[in-house]
Amino acid sequence: MTSLTPFAGDDPAQRASDADRDRVAGILGEALATGRLTTTEHADRLDAAYAAVTVGDLVPLTTDLPSTGAPSAGAVAERQKIAAVFSKVIRRGRWVAGRHTELRSTFGALIVDLSDAVIPGREVTLELNSFCGKLIVTVPHEAHVIDEGLAVFSKRAVTAGKDGDGPLIRVTGRATFGKIVVYRKPSP
Repeated sequence: MTSLTPFAGDDPAQRASDADRDRVAGILGEALATGRLTTTEHADRLDAAYAAVTVGDLVPLTTDLPSTGAPSAGAVAERQKIAAVFSKVIRRGRWVAGRHTELRSTFGALIVDLSDAVIPGREVTLELNSFCGKLIVTVPHEAHVIDEGLAVFSKRAVTAGKDGDGPLIRVTGRATFGKIVVYRKPSP
């Protein structure tokens, strides 16, 4: 229980903070990525984590999972960088995205599929930067996408809007003499 709360006391009736919920979401995401949870179990537990009111509500969600150090779970879930420089990089399948993920393409192509990725928390920021390169990102069909980026002598096509009760994906960054495309995966 002490890994869930940053202060003294192990009172399960203590109100859970957003940081507590996000920490549990990171642990659940790591468990999904390593095959310890199925996608259905992960979705059910993630919903329960974000609906939790007290620390006691969060504890049963991770008791059957191996103890992962809080710093490593937080480090995985916080920031991530993926770059393609004079090359082509493809990231797809089941992987853990960072809460702030920077995607950079310089004279290359970077193709990222978030539809099967583990998204830590209810909101992530994708910082898309392309200089004379191409970035193509697929987001889950139920995601809420907000585009806050810009383009200079470039093509920038972002399918924004809200199609369901999925995560909020905030798209930032800049395309300069490049191409950025963000689109939704078709509904199943």
